[in-house]
Parts: sequence; structure tokens; C-alpha cells
Amino acid sequence: MPDQMIKAGVVGWPIGHSRSPLIHNHWIDSLGLSGTYEAIAIDPKNFEADIHSLIEAGYAGVNCTVPHKHAALAIADRVDASAQNIGAANTLIFAADGSIEARNTDAIGFMENLRAGAPSFDFNGKTALVLGAGGAARAIVYGLIEAGIGQVLLANRTKDRATELQNSLDGPIDVLDGDDREIALADADLLVNTTSLGMVGSPSLDMALDNLRPKALVTDIVYAPLETPLLAAARARGNVAVDGLGMLLHQAAPAFAAWFGVMPTVDVALRQLIIDDLEQNK
Repeated sequence: MPDQMIKAGVVGWPIGHSRSPLIHNHWIDSLGLSGTYEAIAIDPKNFEADIHSLIEAGYAGVNCTVPHKHAALAIADRVDASAQNIGAANTLIFAADGSIEARNTDAIGFMENLRAGAPSFDFNGKTALVLGAGGAARAIVYGLIEAGIGQVLLANRTKDRATELQNSLDGPIDVLDGDDREIALADADLLVNTTSLGMVGSPSLDMALDNLRPKALVTDIVYAPLETPLLAAARARGNVAVDGLGMLLHQAAPAFAAWFGVMPTVDVALRQLIIDDLEQNK
């Protein structure tokens, strides 16, 4: 376990909303490490120059959130398979020689959250119905393909965007007409909402679950509120449902390990810390 002071952070524009400092500083404190993790606002116009300033200041690396995930990939000297396939990076690791490695841990975070929330679910050969075709959907579909999913049914308001995602990933992806998503529930072993519908301040997801298989697993990447209308509806009819908070927590762990040299634990105390913060900042 390293003894020297290690500096890391999260960069975005704006950045005040990020809960990453709460997560990483909890781990720094609980593991007794010498380090800091801070929120750093970077204007997109200055992204590359400011990243190099952080390298010169001795930072070990940063997480990248909106709107920097594509720019982070572009400035990297080395790119891992996840970031390459997803087309975006949420983690930068700064080497001693000043070079930059880009990774994407969103797919890992999503899959680990599902494995923790539904440990008996077997992805092999199953069918997933994925709602949305943005950056989160791309990471999630990539993660599902890597886990051996048999088929991904992709439904998005704009079909062209879903087709673009389909063409950019090598895997068993079929694009649906948006109106067919409720019909497709009859074939789904897993339903995933990757859109912002159901989030605080956004409209609810308008989707009846009548056709959903009784044993289908339902998950929502939204975590504010923790219990979205989709998850509430799924649980009300007896389906296992997994909230989105764990994705946020689990995607942070491999980045922390890359900078601080130890893999942290996503435990009840950390989850409660973020839930309390969500409650205080409603």
C-alpha cells in the first residue's frame, strides 16, 4: 500500500454535482491512505492544457465526466479495450513519464452492480431489452456483450441513433421500432433503462410492463430517486429490480485501484453515505 501522498480528482464542466469526491475520499479515509480526491472544473476549451497542468502538478489521474469523456479519449497515448469500443473514457491514468492512459469503467460498474443485486442471474444466452442509445447505453451494451448476452434488443426514440450504436459494436444487437418495445418485453430476460426518464426533474418512463416475463430482471441507471417509477412498477408485479446507485459506486472502484494501488470495497457504509447525500440535496 503506497505511503506517499497521491492526488486524484474528477474533471467536468460544471462539476459541483459530482458525488465522486464523497466516494473516493470515503475509501481514502477508511483505508488509511495518504491522498486527496477533489472536484476540478475544466472548461472544454482548455481541456488538454489543463490536463497537462494536472500531470505537471503531480496528479496520479482523474475521472472524466460530462462533457469531457470524448476529449479524454482523444488526448490519450494508450487506450484500453473498453474505452476503445465504447468510444469514450471516464478514467485517465498519468504515468511517471507524463503519458496518459485512458480507460472506461462504466461497463464494469454496470455489470458489477447487477451481479451484486441479482447474483443468481446468468447472462449467457439471455435477451436484454435496452432503452436508449446514448453514451451510457453504449457502455452497457458493450458490457452485456462481453458477459455473453445472447441478444440485445435496442429501443430508442430516434431509431437512427440506435442503428448507429448497433453498427459501432460487434455483437448480437437488433434495433427495434420505438413502438415495439412493450411487445419486446415478452422476449426479455433483462430490461435496462439507460435514459434519464424517471430522474428527478425529468418525465417518467411511459412504459407498461404487462408483457414482461415474471422472472425478468429490471434495472435503471437513474439513482435520483433511488426507487424510480420503473423499478417500483417492476417490484409491484414481483420482478427482481436493481437500482442504479451501485453502478456509480462500482465504476469508481477500478479507477481508485489504478491510482491508489488497492482495490476498495463497495459496502453498505459507502452506499448509505451517498443515499444520505441524495436525501440532503433533494
